[in-house]
Amino acid sequence: MGEWATTTIGRGRGKDIEILEELHFPHSIGLLYSAFTFYTGFTVNSGEYKLMGLAPYGNPNAQRTSEFKEKIQTELVDIRKDGSVVLNMAYFDYATGLKMANEAKWEKLFGVPRRKPESEISQAYMDMALAIQQVTEECVLRIAATARELTACKYLVLAGGVALNCVANGKLLRTGIFDDLWIQPAAGDAGGAVGAAYAVWHIAFGNERQLNGRRDATRGSYLGPEFSDVEIQRVLQRYDAKARHYDEFQCLATDVARKLGEGNVVGWFQGRMEFGPRALGNRSILGDARNPKCKKN
Repeated sequence: MGEWATTTIGRGRGKDIEILEELHFPHSIGLLYSAFTFYTGFTVNSGEYKLMGLAPYGNPNAQRTSEFKEKIQTELVDIRKDGSVVLNMAYFDYATGLKMANEAKWEKLFGVPRRKPESEISQAYMDMALAIQQVTEECVLRIAATARELTACKYLVLAGGVALNCVANGKLLRTGIFDDLWIQPAAGDAGGAVGAAYAVWHIAFGNERQLNGRRDATRGSYLGPEFSDVEIQRVLQRYDAKARHYDEFQCLATDVARKLGEGNVVGWFQGRMEFGPRALGNRSILGDARNPKCKKN
């Protein structure tokens, strides 16, 4: 949600953006997803990535998953053909209260209580995560199709919290609705600050865009600090940390792959830090997704 607009479709031409469609608070795909973040025991506005990561552990063939999805679509949200949503606010408390969801009504609807934070994650919550992920993906695809129809543009730019749902983004790219996507890597408040600066520069001051021929002037979001081998060596000496230096990257990659295969979790650190809340390969926590015990490590 930005101000009162929760979903916006616009068309960019040169330095100008024309707003074509808007959906307003309290109806929001992102807030719907956050309500499930809350109900599955994670922290709202920071734990949504955990809900997305939990979804693959859900059983897509289970009757419970199908029932959860049906109840979401019939009781919690009305998804229109254009991808806009109307939430049944009787189930949500974020507009007038201090919580995301009415726990008593959700428990009656889904048959499971809200999961307590840090408690064991049962299969029911995995299936619930998969159900809301599937619903979110359907909304994203419908909105993208509407944007293509309204604009006739070949390229799509995404921003906002839901734009950080990389699983939905991958499915959207594979549909071929658009030739390519560009996703704001810091799609929350930090990216909003960048957008505000651009808005002043182009809209208030009337400056034209200066294109340099590159598709991505943000350099893949690798805009943060980096550290030399000398600086890293100083830190290792300061803390008397054990370290091994690899002359060949292939040897490093082989050892890391072996450790991952043995069920270890590896912290991966290289180059400049990513701008935004998503690990994109330079500051990443790596684990073997095939190992169900990995998430507990």
